[in-house]
Formats: sequence, C-alpha cells, structure tokens
Amino acid sequence: MTITIAQNSTQPLTVSRLGYGTMRLTGPEIWGEPANRAEALQILRTALEAGVNFLDTADYYGEDVTNRLIQEALHPYASDLVICTKVGATRRPDKSWAPFIRPENLRTSIENNLRTLKQEQIQLVHLRTMGHHEVPFDESLGAMFEMQQEGLIQHVGLSNVSREELETGLKMGPIATVENMYGHGQRTTLKLPYGENRGGEEVLDLCEQHAIPLIPYFSLINSLPKADTKMADMARKHNASEAQVNLAWLLHKSPWLLPIPGTSSLAHLRENLASVDVRLSPEDMAYLG
Repeated sequence: MTITIAQNSTQPLTVSRLGYGTMRLTGPEIWGEPANRAEALQILRTALEAGVNFLDTADYYGEDVTNRLIQEALHPYASDLVICTKVGATRRPDKSWAPFIRPENLRTSIENNLRTLKQEQIQLVHLRTMGHHEVPFDESLGAMFEMQQEGLIQHVGLSNVSREELETGLKMGPIATVENMYGHGQRTTLKLPYGENRGGEEVLDLCEQHAIPLIPYFSLINSLPKADTKMADMARKHNASEAQVNLAWLLHKSPWLLPIPGTSSLAHLRENLASVDVRLSPEDMAYLG
C-alpha cells in the first residue's frame, strides 16, 4: 500500500502508507536523550528495513534529539526516504510548549532542521499551529511559501489545523499534507492542558476532495469510555491487539490516511507494522463505526 504526496506537483513523493513518528524516541516528557539509545537507533533502522519510508520528526523533540538520531542511524539517506518535520513550536527550559510561529522563528527552525538532519532541502514541512496565534495564520503560512520558493522546503503541509485554517491555506498555495490527531477513539478536537489538538474527522473530507494525504498523530490515544468494547471485540476476532485494529481501521477508513504510529520499543514497532496484515471487512468497519 502506497500513497502519493503532492501528486499534482512536478515533484510528487510516493511512500508506504504506514509511516513512523519519532517523538517517542526522546526521554520522558518528550525531553532529552532516549533511555536506550542503541534501541532507538535500531528502531529507525528496523523501520526502514521493513519498508517504512516516511518519518515524522521535529527539531523541538528533545530538543533536536530525534533529528540527531535520524541522522546518526540513517545518513546518508536512502533515495526513497521522506523525512517530514514540523515548525511553529518550541520548548521552554521548564519543558513547556510554546508557539514559535513568527516568520523569523520559522526560518530559524528550518535552518536548524537542515543542519541537524544534514539536508540541503527538507522534503516536507508542516506548519504546526498551537490553537492560537501570536501572528496571523496567513502571515506564518506566507513565510513558509517564501522559503519554498527559495528552495529550502520542497513541499508545505499543515499540522493541528482547523477546517477554516485549511480552507485559508488552500487559497494561498499548494498544501501537500495535513497532520491532525485522529484515531478510532478520538476523531475530533481534544482539549489538553497544553492546548487544543485538532481532529482529523473535521478536515478529512476536504483532504479527500483535494487529494491531500491526512497524517494522523496520536492515533493510538483512546478517550472512549471503557464500556465501549468494539475494539476489544474486533481484536479478538482477528487475533490482533487493539492497537493493531486501530491502525487497520485508519488504513481502511480512507485511502488518503497515512498513519505514523510512534514507539520507543522495538517489539511495539514490529507489532504496529504487522497491522497492515489485519484485513477488516465492510461489516467490521460498520461495526467499529
């Protein structure tokens, strides 16, 4: 199963439909070095050996930890590997998250990603919003398109965006991908202590209409009441874990979904990768909703 990013551009990118999100490779609270550095490096290598060729990262993971791990484990990069990063946020010394979305901030982040990943151009960059803006959304996105024109960015995407923001983005220029929170157990916007996480269900139809891959993050989060046993029922039926059924549900839900489950465990990585072998029937999908 593959999916093509920016299929109508002169530089489309075709990747496997199950990617890997690197956020969990960091230390506790997405901060500092991994507890087991050797395993973190092996996870990246194993993912690629298994056919994964889409990695999601950010320079504010760690900080800079996941970028440096990717570079150490995989550079020089395979020709078909797509490394996607995000800009628009930063971490404070107290480990809190903060917007970093002014045009000069975005340029600083892009330059930092280029340096730590050892790249001359980043193939795909998501402008991440934090649910509120220090500057107008269109000003930040305009700066992204300027850096694309300069050749620093190949394709521009959006992350954690509302439907209105996506509609604005589509009017301003080519949006290659959207990355929002989406899983069977949480499909719409979820308010967390550090801000809103916008849901995939709110933008999926727009993405499908415009042939834009929707990349679910936090896809394994489950805010449904424990009384909802549908995932457990389906896991038993298919002799699979609930996490595998969740990922399979996303893969069956729409051909425009590109899940990126993350983990710091080599065993869990292999379990997640095996979710592509879980075949859900139309009746299974109807049961899951």
